[in-house]
Amino acid sequence: MAKKEKLCGEAGFNAFYENLFCERWQNLKNSMLSPVNHCQWQNGSCKPYFLDSASILAAASIPLECGKKILDLCAAPGGKTLILASLMDSDAILVSNDRSPSRKMRLVKVCDESLPSEIRERVNISCSDGAKWCTHQQECFDRILLDAPCSSERHVLADAKYLAQWSASRVKTLAMEQWALLSSAFRLLAPGGFLLYSTCALSPAENDGVVERLFKKFDNARCVFAEVDTLPDVCQKIEPFSDARLPPAEKTEYGFHVLPDTCAGAGPLYFSLITKYSEA
Repeated sequence: MAKKEKLCGEAGFNAFYENLFCERWQNLKNSMLSPVNHCQWQNGSCKPYFLDSASILAAASIPLECGKKILDLCAAPGGKTLILASLMDSDAILVSNDRSPSRKMRLVKVCDESLPSEIRERVNISCSDGAKWCTHQQECFDRILLDAPCSSERHVLADAKYLAQWSASRVKTLAMEQWALLSSAFRLLAPGGFLLYSTCALSPAENDGVVERLFKKFDNARCVFAEVDTLPDVCQKIEPFSDARLPPAEKTEYGFHVLPDTCAGAGPLYFSLITKYSEA
């Protein structure tokens, strides 16, 4: 019996995603080769920061009201941290974390330059492995944003070196890493709290697949977005900081997916909102 051909390199990349998106793939691929739809985020007179409008939509979708201890678990380079810090309650504390010392330094620079001092003093920046954090703390944060490292297909397409090195096994490896981070984040979440999981990946294996595993593992996890067909309107709360035109998002089983072929270049970005019940 012949061995199954391994999917790798540019040809394997195209075959893998064409299998997922069928006739849509070529338009989706072309849209990811176009410039990203960057929008400005600015708090007061501080230095503006530019990020994908899909990232603004995702980060603004986590309910921050009454959340006093907030965690951005994989925070660098810092765009989503700026959004959380700008939108959180005036007495809330934000811990912004990245496991890479060099990326942490970039995160510090972004926060120093783009947050007013009265908000910056309530943002604590740490350098820790998010997948292991739950081994020394649990149920200590009211709100958590986990923007997990992922396949980032848009960046792969833009770099011939990364495209040549791509393999389908990388998707499986990343899904395992994402699961380690998500399960740790859920253990860090206080009962009644909210956790937003996001990636800039295309594959369901890194998106709904990881979230579904959480519900199979934890009986007290519930998917907020599984129960709605449309996202809450966040335009009013971001208006003081950005004039971004937020993109539409496609419904998935457990979340929403912004895809650039239908969103004027925004995305890709997947996000799912999860809450935790108190265990009996």
